[in-house]
Amino acid sequence: MQSIIEKLQTIFNGNIGLILGCILLGALSLKIFLMVCSSLSTSYHERQQRRLSRDRLQLMVKTAAAQLREAEQTKALWNGYRKFQIAKKVKECADVYSFYLAPHDGKALPAFKPGQYLTFQLDVPGRDKPVVRCYSLSDCHRKDFYRVTIKKAGPSPDHPEHPPGIASNLFCDALSEGEILNVKAPSGHFFLDLQKPTPVVLISGGVGITPMLSMANAILESGSKREIWFFFGARNGDEFIQRDHLLNLKTEHDNFHLHVCFSKPRPTEEIGRDFHHAERVSVKLMKELLPSNNFEFYLCGPGAFMKSITDDLTAWGVPDKSVFFEAFGPATVKKTAPKVVVDISAPTLQVNFSRTGKVSAWNPQLGTLLDLADDLGIKIESGCRAGNCGSCLVAIKSGDVEYVTEHGAASEEGSCLTCICKPKTDLVLDA
Repeated sequence: MQSIIEKLQTIFNGNIGLILGCILLGALSLKIFLMVCSSLSTSYHERQQRRLSRDRLQLMVKTAAAQLREAEQTKALWNGYRKFQIAKKVKECADVYSFYLAPHDGKALPAFKPGQYLTFQLDVPGRDKPVVRCYSLSDCHRKDFYRVTIKKAGPSPDHPEHPPGIASNLFCDALSEGEILNVKAPSGHFFLDLQKPTPVVLISGGVGITPMLSMANAILESGSKREIWFFFGARNGDEFIQRDHLLNLKTEHDNFHLHVCFSKPRPTEEIGRDFHHAERVSVKLMKELLPSNNFEFYLCGPGAFMKSITDDLTAWGVPDKSVFFEAFGPATVKKTAPKVVVDISAPTLQVNFSRTGKVSAWNPQLGTLLDLADDLGIKIESGCRAGNCGSCLVAIKSGDVEYVTEHGAASEEGSCLTCICKPKTDLVLDA
């Protein structure tokens, strides 16, 4: 045992220099390794900071550019009516026509938000006052024209005694290429924000497809990869508006998912070739196809169609802030509101329609002054019934009003948009 220890001591004493050298080399290598790691970590964090700074700068530039564009577009909008010529009239399908409108003065056209509408002042034969109507733009912004797509409206199935649509029949039957029209600048609060990346579901029935076409075209032509699920409902192929265009979008864009529903397909029409689903557009169908309800939902169509969809979206758990709908005429859908509680101790307000001589106590259950006028048989011109077209504007002789919702049309001083306001005090109207 002792001899073994002596031999190890001899070896150690003879190689002490080598051993110390190895230890020093190892320590130096470790130090260099730690320095390299620290340097790489510092370099990585510096690159990350530079990338974040670059991203913030790009976002600031993008935001500033978007604000500048919006300011320029707002500046380019015109007040009042501007003359437009029908440059082209195209039949889309049964009783539906697209009108391509070019500015008569040849000047530039301001851009608009996809989903917005144009307001027309129309001279209708046999009527002593112009008719004001709003129609959604059915394409995204083009340099030389605006486009609206209009369906000829017949008598209401529920009220066959009512006359067919005055403005839509004028457009489809009487107006031709070359005609000059009075048009207000694009406006409206129903539109899609192109700066957001949120995937969207665009839902429409019949001619309600028009703002959805504008939205889909705007997203896809911007180069965005934002997911689009496009649901369109019609009875059959006779009512398939922009058929070829939609099928082309489906072929050309992976992020465009088209689902066409026919409720009463013709015997010659086949699923997969002419349409996708032999049923009505419904939230039940969306639940089967969509990966989740984490979308923004935009919809436009007949009143019953929109009420059904909005009610079912709510039942599915989609929050109100993610559901947007067009608000024109009978297609208006109102969010669920608390039940009106009438304070019987409060003084009853009186509304005096001075021109007709009719006076009535205000009934809060009616909703708006236009509803009260309708209830009393007083005729007040109206178009959109959503505060957008301005045709229901009436002068206030005395008293004050308050608006129940946001409006797109300008309200002149001393006047009110009767379709979306109610009395705040006793009121005398020039109607």
